[in-house]
Order: sequence, then C-alpha cells, then structure tokens
Amino acid sequence: MREVFERRAADLQRHIAGTSIDLLLVTDPVSIYFLAGYWGYVDIEFGRPTILCIPKTGEFTLITPKLESEMARAMTWIEDLRTYADGVGGEWRDPLAAVIGGANHVTCGVEVTHAPGMVTEYLRADLPSVNIVDGSAILGALHTVKTPDEIELMRKAGLVAVAMGEAARDAIAVDVPEYEVALAILAGGTRKAAELMAGEDPNSFDSPMIYNLQPLQSGHYTSMPHRRATMRKIRMGEPVFICFCGIANFKHFKPGYDRQYFLGSVSDENARIYEIAVAGQQAAIAAMGPGVSAEDVHFAAEQPYLQAGINQPSHRTGRAIGYSVNELPQLKAGDKTILQPGMMFAVGGDVTLPGKCCGRVSDTILITETGAQCLTESPRELLIL
Repeated sequence: MREVFERRAADLQRHIAGTSIDLLLVTDPVSIYFLAGYWGYVDIEFGRPTILCIPKTGEFTLITPKLESEMARAMTWIEDLRTYADGVGGEWRDPLAAVIGGANHVTCGVEVTHAPGMVTEYLRADLPSVNIVDGSAILGALHTVKTPDEIELMRKAGLVAVAMGEAARDAIAVDVPEYEVALAILAGGTRKAAELMAGEDPNSFDSPMIYNLQPLQSGHYTSMPHRRATMRKIRMGEPVFICFCGIANFKHFKPGYDRQYFLGSVSDENARIYEIAVAGQQAAIAAMGPGVSAEDVHFAAEQPYLQAGINQPSHRTGRAIGYSVNELPQLKAGDKTILQPGMMFAVGGDVTLPGKCCGRVSDTILITETGAQCLTESPRELLIL
C-alpha cells in the first residue's frame, strides 16, 4: 500500500504545480491517510493537529504529535517527519513555521471545510506573509473516480455493512433495548471484517473493529433521522430504522447503507410510505449510468414521491463516497456533474412523517461502463420480523 499512497501524493503534487498554490496544508485525517497512509488517534479534538505539508515541488513533510511519532514512522512513506510536544515552544506552530519559511509571500492552500480554526487563525495572525486559498478542489478531484483496487475495497466494505444489517435483524425482538441491537451490529460488522482480513499480515495497522455511536431509532422516533441507540426497549408492532453510514467501514472505506425492519406487524400508513421510499431509491438507481448528470438522478428519484402526492423536503438523493462519507459530486438539484465509470455513491429513498414514522433505505452504488451496480445487495422488500 505504501506505493499506492506515494503515487497518489505524486499525482496531487503534479496538480498543485499548475496552480497558484506554493504549499498545500492537509489537515483532514481522511485526506492525510489517503496521501500519507497514516492515521493516528490524538488529533484536533485533543488540541494536537497533524499537518501534511505538500510543496509545489520537493519533499513532503508530516507534522504530528511526538506521542505517536513511532507509529507514524512505521505507517507512512514520508521521510521528513517533524514532531512536537505539549507545552514545548510553540508546539505544532514551530515546525509549521519552519516548513513555510521566511519568504515574503507564500500562498498556502487549505481544506476550508476541514481545516481546524486554530491552524488557519495562526496562519492569518502570526504569519502575515501567508496568503490562504481553498485547496479542497484539488484534493477532491483525486477522490472522484475510484481505481479497481479501491472498488474492491468498497465491495468488501459493502459485505461488512450487509453483515451489520443481518446482525441487527437477528437481535431485534420484543423488549430488547436499542443499545443491545447496536452492540450486535458492531460485533457482526467486526467479525465480518476480520473474516475478510483473515490470512493478512497480523502486524498490519488495519483494524477490523467497527465503532462509533450507532444511529438507531424505534417506534415513533423513526421520524428523527440519526437519533442514536438508547435505553429504549423495542415493542411489538414497531418499526426499527438503522443508518450504517459512517459506522460501517473496511480499511477506511465507508459504504452507504440503511435498512428498516418491522417487529411483528406494520401499519398500512408505514407500509405505504416505506414502499414509496424504496420506489424513489430504485428510480434513482435505474437512472444512473455514464453520461447522466448528478441532478438528473435526483430528479428521477423525486417522481415516485410526486406521483404519490408527497412533496419531499429539499435534500439530496445521494452523495459520492469512498474514504470519506461525503464526497463530490452530490445527487441533488444544481449539481450538473456528469457521472463516470468508477464513481461510487450512497443512494437513498426517504419519506418521513414527522412525529409518526418514516420509510428509508440506502445502498452503495457503483457507476459501471454500462450502468450501475449495487455493492450492498440485500433485501429491500418490507420485512416483518
């Protein structure tokens, strides 16, 4: 994998050469892993940023806490590793200032939506010779079309997501607390990831562990997207909705996957809106393929809703995914990006009745040479447990 990371970084540096940027400062952990192969634990939430410095030409520099420097050296291909310690000098500011140097005018690109405020404020206040510009588009372009190796990783991530859904289905029962279902989900995904990684180097830094707070709602709370699993016990006749986006992963690839289950029975109203949601998702997938614009996929998804007399809120039908849960392009009105083979999206259907219930479903879809392929294939029909 080191060769893969190094090749990506070299491609990015060639892109930078054609811009006004002298130095690109990468601070998003996802982007740092994508380019440097390094992912730590302590980061900005601990007040300890990691910064990957990419010049227009020349050697890359990785600035990271001394606490994790041994691990960083073992993981990354970058030789110029500069560390800092809490309370010593200016901490991360000292190596960053040294990399930027004393030039009169330096244009630094940053990921505007991800750059920590403490880093950008330091550049503005303490290094007045630095001109800050947005470098997000340069990075985003490298993520858009996936390589065959990346597609294979997402296929396996899709298997992990489906295993998590199956574990949830098996755990849902009367009087079972939501958190117990969430625990079963995490265990099911971890075991599937470990199964897929069997036979690989046991000293690898790749982890099969599935973690994070699982979005899971039951009963009338299903109308609240992304409510986390709680102490609430699931009751007979209730729906259960689970969003696996940002939870399911395999070697940093994050699929889009949502499923809904019904315990014992389902009301006519909930059954109807669930079927409309599935129809919206399937209309979107049927419209996907090379040469189709992103917004036209969204417009296709709206048709079943409109035909059913439902005015959907103005949110997207899907988004590009990969190492990140939210990439470009987006399947929404106004995004005229033309779809290409190798793009991957989380594509969903969603109908919500506030305070009552919802119908939701989502899958990971790969754009192929001839159309679209689902990488999280599992039943979507109304399922009563």
